Amino acid sequence: MSTPAVPRVDGRTADVADVARLVAERGVCIVERLVDDATCDAVLDDLRPHLDAVRPGADDFEGRSTRRVGGILGRSPSAVGLVANELVLDVADRVLGPDKSTFQLHLTQAIAIGPDSPAQALHRDQWCFDFHAFPPDMVVEVSTIWALTDFTEENGATRLMPGSQDLPNSFEHTVDETVPAEMSKGSCLLYTGKVYHGGGANRSDETRIGLNITYDVGWLRQEENQYLSVPHDVAATLSDDLLRLIGYRIGAYALGYIDDVRDPIEAIRGASGSLSFGNLAAEV
Repeated sequence: MSTPAVPRVDGRTADVADVARLVAERGVCIVERLVDDATCDAVLDDLRPHLDAVRPGADDFEGRSTRRVGGILGRSPSAVGLVANELVLDVADRVLGPDKSTFQLHLTQAIAIGPDSPAQALHRDQWCFDFHAFPPDMVVEVSTIWALTDFTEENGATRLMPGSQDLPNSFEHTVDETVPAEMSKGSCLLYTGKVYHGGGANRSDETRIGLNITYDVGWLRQEENQYLSVPHDVAATLSDDLLRLIGYRIGAYALGYIDDVRDPIEAIRGASGSLSFGNLAAEV
């Protein structure tokens, strides 16, 4: 049986409900040309010095010809609009669904796959939670990969198994079971943490660069420590909504407050006061 293609919608006319339905039902969706070339170039200009300075991966999974740079909000002012993209956040809110009262930024990472890179082993992003066996119908993570350069099968486009969110955990899946997420610069691939995927083999002479931005439910730990990755002086310049997305808020019912039950956003804004956890009976 052949692997189904990745569903696609036009970013100029994309309907949030349609994208959320495709991500929920198929596990994946590409929104084509969601941002313009100038936005991608600005992000690349911000990140190029960091990508040039970082070492390549130390093993086959990281990619020995692949460079990864995190802390994106602290390093790329131009990436703020991607992290806080309205369509993406609305899709994440809908797909993560009733298993969350809040969701948060989980990680930010630029991934540059260089020439002569083999394909990455297929995996599920939600395995980062110690391979916890979440209920089959529970989605705890929604990921995006923004194409900062064109993604082609030849240059290492992400490989995916659409519909694989319903399969059991396994390390035996192969690239032959996948399809490439080919997409033009400025497009955005969305997929859940349950979908099998991996970086593709780069058989070209160019470097494929994507921006991986992921969101998870507010009662799980973030993979990237946003409080340390985003310097305090940079955090002070961000909007309250973005600070709350980073994690400067009470997560779920009563997670992440500071000292005397204060809202963590006060650590940035310098306000004072306290919070009530609210009506517990209304939360259960």
